[in-house]
Amino acid sequence: MKDGYKIIGFISSGTYGKVYKAVSSNSNDKRLFAIKKFKAESKQVSSNAQQTGVSQSAIREMMLCREIQHENIVSLVQVLLKDGTISMVFEYAEHDLLQIIHFHSRSRTRQIPPSILKSILWQIINGVAYLHENWIMHRDLKPANIMITATGKVKIGDLGLGRLIRDPILPFYSSDRVVVTIWYRAPELLLGAHDYTPAIDVWAIGCIYGEMLALSPLFKGDEIKMEDKKVVPFQSTQMLRIMELLGTPTEERWPGLKNYPEYYQLSSFEVRYWNNLLPQWYQTVKNRDPQGLDLLMKMLQYDPKSRITAKQALEHVFFTSDKLWTTSPFLNQPIHYPERRISEDDSEVSSKRVLSTSLRSESKRFKGN
Repeated sequence: MKDGYKIIGFISSGTYGKVYKAVSSNSNDKRLFAIKKFKAESKQVSSNAQQTGVSQSAIREMMLCREIQHENIVSLVQVLLKDGTISMVFEYAEHDLLQIIHFHSRSRTRQIPPSILKSILWQIINGVAYLHENWIMHRDLKPANIMITATGKVKIGDLGLGRLIRDPILPFYSSDRVVVTIWYRAPELLLGAHDYTPAIDVWAIGCIYGEMLALSPLFKGDEIKMEDKKVVPFQSTQMLRIMELLGTPTEERWPGLKNYPEYYQLSSFEVRYWNNLLPQWYQTVKNRDPQGLDLLMKMLQYDPKSRITAKQALEHVFFTSDKLWTTSPFLNQPIHYPERRISEDDSEVSSKRVLSTSLRSESKRFKGN
């Protein structure tokens, strides 16, 4: 089976490869697609770099995406193979949450309307709850990975760091030393946890919620780069930003705190004790209500065992007490969000066409889509 896609724009790039906006070469198919083209893995052999195949991230994302299907998780349409390069074809979303946040940060009111904020937050939690119920941790939740359609439907993307929780072949720490983008990384990860739980995703959602309220990252620390791939540095600035807002972690607030490998690093801070200032901070944002603060505090508990679960968060009174929001929050709104910026400054875009052969198993899996 052969399938053609016309590349019509370049969306973004990362360590994994590049993402393009595309349409089907079949004129009867009017859908838009996002094509994620992976770089081939390489290793140094003598003075020559040799291609060794598909990255672990790509394999992981393909395996997870082909097994899951949920309204708030981006849908995999097809996996393509051309010239030894793997590409994943996804449904297209016009926006991402980072773009929505930036739009409102420059607007006159400087706030995301409550009904839109509540809907987006609930949908993120709904998608993550589905992942957790299916024994999957996302491990890289951040606004840029939250896609949103023209009607406001959330589609969680980028499962390249996703991991099965049940019966892992390798311990989490041995296979992935660093997970979660720094500003959304849970404190147990910062303190060197070798084993962790889906609570790290809930922490990240709490950070995203705070960012939607303030229109800027809640904990914006400077990342210390790894100089040695075998040694993960203690992210002191990030931990400091968390402590400045949430107060000093203690054994009373976080039983077992002293057992974390990097616990001793906390004694290096000049100030030894901070109060929890989250309630005061919450009073400075425009989109506040007491129930929202309660949910935020439960998401940002230091102790991962005390953190609210995604399933519990769906039933929080912040959502259940208000029936005015919908899961298509952009409909009937006076706000017009510009679509994600698409560039033509890329060699793939200039060719305007990519003909690829679909992997047989994926063709069967998505036949009829």
